[in-house]
Amino acid sequence: MLVPYQALENDMASSLQGKRVTVTGGAGFLGRFVVKRFQEAGAEVFIPHIASYDLVKPEDVGRMYDDGRPDLVVHLAAKVGGIGANMDNPGAFFYDNLMMGVQLMHEGHLRGLDKFVALGTICAYPKFAKIPFAEDDIWDGYPEETNAPYGLAKKMLLVQSQAYRQQYGYNSVVLFPVNLYGPGDNFDPGSSHVIPAVIRKCMEAKEAGEDHITLWGDGSPTREFLYVADCADGIYLAAERYEQSDPVNLGTGGEITIKALAGLIKDACGYDGEIVWDTSRPNGQPRRCLDTSRAEERFGFKAGTPFEQGLKETVAWYLEHRDMADKHKPDL
Repeated sequence: MLVPYQALENDMASSLQGKRVTVTGGAGFLGRFVVKRFQEAGAEVFIPHIASYDLVKPEDVGRMYDDGRPDLVVHLAAKVGGIGANMDNPGAFFYDNLMMGVQLMHEGHLRGLDKFVALGTICAYPKFAKIPFAEDDIWDGYPEETNAPYGLAKKMLLVQSQAYRQQYGYNSVVLFPVNLYGPGDNFDPGSSHVIPAVIRKCMEAKEAGEDHITLWGDGSPTREFLYVADCADGIYLAAERYEQSDPVNLGTGGEITIKALAGLIKDACGYDGEIVWDTSRPNGQPRRCLDTSRAEERFGFKAGTPFEQGLKETVAWYLEHRDMADKHKPDL
């Protein structure tokens, strides 16, 4: 077994030192941590910003490869959002995510790219998948309906990776991270996920003197959360060490109910009001908890940030960067 990441010496030479790495979505929430991780390893990183490269368009994908001249592509860019955004934009979430992934991976194959690392999504798993979610069970049912178009579009990365490895010997890897959180998250109410959404609700209610906040569902679903810097470490290790197209989960292996999560966030924000549950709204997938053993076995990754610590750092970041976080969505 490989040594877990936390036990590695900081000065160990990286096989990616001096390599040209293109990170799509490199200016986004996760992307900034991934870029920093590769730069620390001595890689030369190119970030194709969304304003200059529309990766849904094949001509922009080709131009990205021309400009970045990558040895390695890490594909993080995605059209993402919470339950509401997924329900309002199923067609766009399907098309944009599918076209980005398929074209980026295919163009890399045509150009003889050394390696392609792509991020799938936990939304690709079946709605009623066995707990914990094991990679070998990813095809055992249809995803949760509210985010199925997004989940299936990202799941096609896995199909393409395995097909291209089988036919062409193309070295590509697809990772499936659980819900991410941390400093720099997306706090936009129209597209944010549960942790930043609840943090913002609590802080705004506290400042307005409101005695309650309203959250969707009944609070019973469970979720697993991975600190964003830990996810970046997992992506880096897979890029450096993993040479297969079997899917790999990135997570912590623990779960918490949305109701318990909301209570922790309320306390972390110092909000004394009540939480009202709107049961007319959907819950989303009933449970999410990953089997994370494959990541440790195959490339030595194990998450290291305790949840309470990561949550405290996320709240602190939001308070310090409130104006920016309230006004701007991250550049994917």
